Amino acid sequence: MIQITAHMKILVAVEPVDFRRGIEGLAAVCRQALNADPMAGTLFVFISRPLGEGMRGLELGSAQR
Repeated sequence: MIQITAHMKILVAVEPVDFRRGIEGLAAVCRQALNADPMAGTLFVFISRPLGEGMRGLELGSAQR
């Protein structure tokens, strides 16, 4: 379960993503499409392709914890 804190940044991808890419693929989307470090403690929210089939959150943690 992901715990959302008051200081956590949340980035939402507006383009659908193929969930078959797995965690490494979603982390690559964070780096390339969102220009963000997936290890920075940010919560990333993705919607699935085909559109409307699901939603996934990714939070890989931070070295600051």
